[in-house]
Amino acid sequence: MNTIFPRQRYLSNLIEHRHNGMIKTITGARRCGKSFLLFTIFPKWLIENGISKDHIITIELDDRRYKRLRDPDACLEYILKQVKDDNMYYLLIDEVQMMTEFEDVLNSCLHIPNLDVYVTGSNSKFLSSDIITEFRGRGDEIRIYPLSFSEFAEAFPEKSWERLWSEYSTYGGLPKAVLYSSEKDKKQYLRALWRKTYIRDIVERYKIQNTTELDQLISILASSIGSLTNPRKLANTFISNGSKLSEVTISQYIEYLEDAFIIEKAERYDVKGKHYISTPYKFYFIDMGLRNIKINMRQYEETHIMENVIYSELMRRGYSVDVGVVEIRQKNEKGDYIRVQTEVDFVVNLDSERYYIQSAFALPTKEKQEQEERPLRQIDDSFKKIIIVKEDIILRRNEYGIVTMGLREFLTNENSLNL
Repeated sequence: MNTIFPRQRYLSNLIEHRHNGMIKTITGARRCGKSFLLFTIFPKWLIENGISKDHIITIELDDRRYKRLRDPDACLEYILKQVKDDNMYYLLIDEVQMMTEFEDVLNSCLHIPNLDVYVTGSNSKFLSSDIITEFRGRGDEIRIYPLSFSEFAEAFPEKSWERLWSEYSTYGGLPKAVLYSSEKDKKQYLRALWRKTYIRDIVERYKIQNTTELDQLISILASSIGSLTNPRKLANTFISNGSKLSEVTISQYIEYLEDAFIIEKAERYDVKGKHYISTPYKFYFIDMGLRNIKINMRQYEETHIMENVIYSELMRRGYSVDVGVVEIRQKNEKGDYIRVQTEVDFVVNLDSERYYIQSAFALPTKEKQEQEERPLRQIDDSFKKIIIVKEDIILRRNEYGIVTMGLREFLTNENSLNL
């Protein structure tokens, strides 16, 4: 299938960040499309907008033809020779971590006023918080995610909503996995990518000896997406399973997984008290295909998968996302009123915007609807409150101003939160 995903959101980011005097570092999970964006989509746009090919300098360090440029001095000399006039040049380097002392080379490039620099990398050295530290104040990170549901759906207009959701929630949005036609090929690709790329990078970088414990921890996290947890609780899970892993080691392993963009952490936020609660917190996977293949396609719990997909979509749109905590009064068995903490799935922020969002797979009864609405009704500010359900429904708003929308509307309409 000769399908090209345009990745318009990320192309727009590159266009907006041109000529800003900083190193544009394109980060994200392995095989999510960073190289295709930088070496196919972006150059095509540049040429269509009047940039000549000889002013686009491309260096693909994983290609043996560029092997000599893995030497930093040779690479810098090559770059300088390509800049032959005062017009703007665009330097695109792929797999930059394959060059020793690449930080020095990139910093030297910043001293060339008519050179706009863009780089990607595809191992855990580059795909981590290290890159932000290396170029503090001089690096401009552009984070890329796997295909959104909307990007995925646009490639298969002949498929129904139900079929699209089933495939996306099972096999995820990594471009190559999406383009395989058979389920067998999708699984083989995801399994090989998980074992030979993602985990190998972490193990080699951090010199992990006991990979079994790391594997077990990832399985636990994959089996409990959207559940509150912390290192102590996870350590107790190991003990109950007849093994032992310290809280310190668990915290380290989780940090490695976050740095490699495999999982993301959502912290808890006290809505009324307006402060963060340090623990527990939730973890979500950046791609459902990776999550599902880790547990051999078992535990297809659509409620939790839907919550994970909503979280990832919100992050992809550039929001910061927390788990909301709201205190409410309710009667106990004795009829006395007590204060209890209840949860809003997501507190979503971007600049001055805020939304409170509940992920509710279904609202089959009035009681279930009231259960989902209760914490939202306890929040007395004027920010929008939304319940997202799996059913493909027409958007509705009740007397409390709470909006209920279908998952399809949310995923396919970039402006859905403002409807």
